[in-house]
Amino acid sequence: MPVTEEKSTEAIRELHEINRYRDTAFPVGMYIVTKEKIIPQGRGYLDLHWHEELQVTLVTSGAMGMQVNGLVYRLREGEAIFINRNFLHITTELTDGGRYVSFNFPDKMLGFFAGSRMEQDDVLPFTGNYAFPALVFKREVPWQAEILDMLWKLQEVMTGKEREEEQTKKTVSGEKTAEKKERPEYLVSLLITGIWYRMITNMESVRTPSRSRVRKQERIQSMLSFIHENYMNPIQLCEIAQAANVSEGECCRCFREMVRESPGQYLLRYRVTQAMELLNGSEKSVTEVAAETGFSDASHFIQYFRKKTGMTPKEYRNKK
Repeated sequence: MPVTEEKSTEAIRELHEINRYRDTAFPVGMYIVTKEKIIPQGRGYLDLHWHEELQVTLVTSGAMGMQVNGLVYRLREGEAIFINRNFLHITTELTDGGRYVSFNFPDKMLGFFAGSRMEQDDVLPFTGNYAFPALVFKREVPWQAEILDMLWKLQEVMTGKEREEEQTKKTVSGEKTAEKKERPEYLVSLLITGIWYRMITNMESVRTPSRSRVRKQERIQSMLSFIHENYMNPIQLCEIAQAANVSEGECCRCFREMVRESPGQYLLRYRVTQAMELLNGSEKSVTEVAAETGFSDASHFIQYFRKKTGMTPKEYRNKK
């Protein structure tokens, strides 16, 4: 049965991450990510998603792979990547001991005020363009090296801001202090706008995306969201295709181009990712986890889990 437009729209929302900021009056977030955890809790590592904010990710140790809009970018320690708003992305790999920080912020910060000349000429033409999914910063390029230095500084300031907020919470109500207020929000804003300025002044003009590219982006969001909503049940290829109202052949072509896997491969990998979360966060048995994540039997689950992670579900749980 064809999926209605209302259902398709709802499915796309399933991939949508809504960032929860510590300070809603200053919506800039910093996520610290390792293989073991994300601080604060969020999505990204082995979890395909999109959000309305812009993102810049800095690799602070090790190496990683970041897939954006179907392309995989390899990043070494000290390198970074800008990810445009509304693009599907996922961290596909992270070396043992690897760590990265992701900064998320709304594009409205860059225009200073709604309707400004900067917003019209230097923000929206970039952030609203499907032809501009991502950009990597490397130390070998002088202007990119400047951005990398600013990202390290941004991490330092954001860390200090969080400590200051924690200290403020612990301070006894009414207690006065003579210490000078650091006002980190201004420092963070200056660094973010400085990064943006260096990026857009050194980039070539972004091209206008083709209508077919935009359609593919919308279709893959619908099909991936269908999988995310129904992975615990048996799923046929025709059902995934119907989620975007395309043929099975077009469904497979879209997955190969945008996700770099077949629909079946992605479904199995996503089931394993969900199983990892259950193994970490519950006391459910391996058989129960297998059943709740869509595997037909526990032996098939164990076999595929070991193929993807290098260990059995029990070994993975005990490691944690």
